[in-house]
Amino acid sequence: MLSDIIGVPFALAKGLATTLKHFFMKPMTVQYPERPSIPTVWRGRHVLTRHRNGLEKCVGCSLCAAVCPSRAIYVEAGMNTDEHRVSPGERYASVYEINWIRCVWCGFCVEACPTEALMMTMDYELADYNRQDLVVRKEDLLEKEPDSWKREGGLRSWTPKERLGIGR
Repeated sequence: MLSDIIGVPFALAKGLATTLKHFFMKPMTVQYPERPSIPTVWRGRHVLTRHRNGLEKCVGCSLCAAVCPSRAIYVEAGMNTDEHRVSPGERYASVYEINWIRCVWCGFCVEACPTEALMMTMDYELADYNRQDLVVRKEDLLEKEPDSWKREGGLRSWTPKERLGIGR
């Protein structure tokens, strides 16, 4: 008990000495880089791509939703008609949503897509102040024009061999 009473002032003095030592040092601030180096295997923002003729590549098969471990993807399929053609197949994704709050950015959805409609960009700044804005709908995921991703820094899609590090 006596050792505790004596030890407390010494511990307090040691802590104050550390504080005073750092108080007079020059601050070491690292500024946020303008364009940080991003690894080539980065998995960023999702994008639904289009064919060169402007039709959507997504056929609403829901394989991406089935393989998603966090169930962050919701797909509802609609039927194409001659008057309303959205994709080259019979069906298209009438509703496509990704909940970025639930997403674990694993890339399984990109690998599962048979038409290579879903890709991931190199975009890394996805923060928002509103939770509702982090549930991204089809209109926000679709690229505005075919191959627009090539001008915006590129997309990244992986083959299973690339995923395992074979054939680089």
